[in-house]
Amino acid sequence: MRRFLKENSLSLVFGLLFLAALVGQAFAGWHQLNDELFADGLHQITLGSYLTSANFAVDVTENWQSEYLQFLLYVVLTVWLLQRGSPESKSLKDAGQESDEQQKIGPYARPDSPRLARVGGLRTALYSRSLGIVMGSIFLMSWLVQSVAGWATYNETRLQQLRDPITWGAYLTSSDFWARTLQNWQSEFLAVGSMAVLAIYLRQRGSPESKPVGASHEATGIEG
Repeated sequence: MRRFLKENSLSLVFGLLFLAALVGQAFAGWHQLNDELFADGLHQITLGSYLTSANFAVDVTENWQSEYLQFLLYVVLTVWLLQRGSPESKSLKDAGQESDEQQKIGPYARPDSPRLARVGGLRTALYSRSLGIVMGSIFLMSWLVQSVAGWATYNETRLQQLRDPITWGAYLTSSDFWARTLQNWQSEFLAVGSMAVLAIYLRQRGSPESKPVGASHEATGIEG
């Protein structure tokens, strides 16, 4: 058990942090919504009702979709785009998808390489892009759920204001949908871009996201 905890500590800690934050968000969001309902003279709802509501769904998924968009773009764009001096970039000479030998595919696979790296054909081609495919799929699903949940909450507000509800298609072009979407996207793009640039000059000793403390500012694509 001790060995398991040590070897999987990164994923376990982030998993616990995720659950703690999600639970905290659920309680905070529930109280916030009930305060708004009370101020409007409406009936308050239970925690269970809030957890199955469109309000909770849109608040959660609008963050999920932006996070997975960030990782999708980072995984895909760093295949070709480079940043001199950053450990977040590949070496300047390795732009592109690299050779089969560099990627250890097919005849260049090692004994411990995944089976799908050795079989060739469509299966290897799909496996070679599986991380981006999965990240992209989660992003699209989260964004779809956000749009549907946001549409529901938006129409709830319109009905409370004695206004007619709108269609899902109309909501997709509304300022409410794009304000929710872009306020998350811009923060993700800023964070990734800042990390790529700051890591050129700043260090975090022992972190794989940083260059070694004594590495040159010009060193590209190396980790601590």
